[in-house]
Amino acid sequence: MVVTANPHATDVALAVLRGGGSAADAAIAAALVLNVVEPQSSGLGGGGFLLHYSAADGRMSAWDGRETAPADVDASLFLDASGKPLGFHDAAVGGRAVGVPGLAKLLGEVHRHHGRLPWARLFAPAIALAEEGFPVSPRLHALIGGDRFLAKDAQARALFYDAGGAPLAVGARLRNPRLAEVLRVLARDGADAFYRGDIAAAIVDVVNSGPNPGTLSLADFAAYRVIRRDALCGPYRGWRVCGMPPPSSGGATVLSMLGLLSRFPLAGIDPDSAFSRHLFAEAGRLAFADRDAWYGDPRAMPLSPAQLLDAAYIGARAQQIALDSSLRRAQAGQPGKVQRAVPAVHPERASTSHVSIVDAAGNAVSMTISIEDAFGSRRMVRGMLLNNQLTDFSFVPRDVRGLHPNRVEPGKRPRSSMAPTLLFAPDGRLHAVLGSPGGSAIINFVTEAVIGLVDWHIAPDALLARPHVGSRNGPTEVENTAEGRALASRLALFGQETVVRDLTSGIGLVVRAPQGWFGAADPRREGVAAGL
Repeated sequence: MVVTANPHATDVALAVLRGGGSAADAAIAAALVLNVVEPQSSGLGGGGFLLHYSAADGRMSAWDGRETAPADVDASLFLDASGKPLGFHDAAVGGRAVGVPGLAKLLGEVHRHHGRLPWARLFAPAIALAEEGFPVSPRLHALIGGDRFLAKDAQARALFYDAGGAPLAVGARLRNPRLAEVLRVLARDGADAFYRGDIAAAIVDVVNSGPNPGTLSLADFAAYRVIRRDALCGPYRGWRVCGMPPPSSGGATVLSMLGLLSRFPLAGIDPDSAFSRHLFAEAGRLAFADRDAWYGDPRAMPLSPAQLLDAAYIGARAQQIALDSSLRRAQAGQPGKVQRAVPAVHPERASTSHVSIVDAAGNAVSMTISIEDAFGSRRMVRGMLLNNQLTDFSFVPRDVRGLHPNRVEPGKRPRSSMAPTLLFAPDGRLHAVLGSPGGSAIINFVTEAVIGLVDWHIAPDALLARPHVGSRNGPTEVENTAEGRALASRLALFGQETVVRDLTSGIGLVVRAPQGWFGAADPRREGVAAGL
């Protein structure tokens, strides 16, 4: 079973499985196709996180392909001359926020450990699509037309706009021969070819020139490594939930929310009631307060996820959830009375993609990949959009109470909210593979899905169609649908301050069914589920 964010990627991944490929092979081929057909969201100019499950021995691998900061940066990277934080797009557009991309090496390492088909074969579909082109979808057309910065880059302007300067029309064929050539080089020479020679030199040149330049070097590319980490797992009502450890805050914050909610008998509460949504929002406030205060590159965190997820600590935090009133804004906890760094909250953008796959042998991949903002830094090199992931660092490095663990430093990996997730049933069998794009709201989207599966046994399609409600330790966000607006008015009875907005998740969900696997793609985007 395959669920990806685009029909082209789903078709290619399914063909890889049909041809005897593993879940890892299918995920690699899908990621490369997504670079071609969904360039605003992910690609070789960015990075990501991947969870792999081996059915034969039950082993999990957590692969960290997150971007890294250049060696020549310091904590003032996103401060102006007066020491004040830059506006988001003042920081994001241009070379300043570009980190060393990790996706190419991530795919290479995963293939080396879990691949079955030849590496070059996995590139062929993406190369063909880049060369021959594909019809521009309504979603891509709208995103191009709505972006204020993309056309300022000459390569992007030539690729995404017609001769008159208008966004490519719906149905127009988008061809990217420059990207096809990069893909050919990687197919022939391996993932390391991205980090040396002409490709790396071209990226360094573009990042360090033009408006708002950065400081990437060839040495930064040569030093880049994918890190194989231990998956972060925790219990929920007898089930086991596994996700990514830091530098992603996604896995830990999902587990924190589930721990906070475990004291409430959700199975006996109407899932569509304002009361269940109130409890969920309050758990989000508490979990996000800790996320904002404590999480970053694990080398800089003063506390470990184990301390922040300790059952006694989470239980004490849960006591703050009232049944009939809202915290409005929660304060971070202090396990062990360690001095808390002050949260430096900033927007984490929602331009990301997700792939969920289970192969015929029961091996599984949950992979979330991103270039951060829509169209990333709006700097294009050889058909690839470059990330602006360094804006996921805290812009303000410190205040009177100390340094923030997510401050900018050379070689660090910025905090992420990407939350590829594997859910295991009480009998130990893999039950679900999931994840989503959506910036920091990913955490709420994934937690909602886990609760829907475990507590309420909601069918996957129905689960993904429900309106989102949650808090990131600010106003309670309610999805702008008729059902969502009705929920917002009822949440006011619990003292919730609500804001109604679009919450464009893109959950890819694969769930065990009696005869195999059932897949569901989020109806808010272009995703498709398909199986053999």
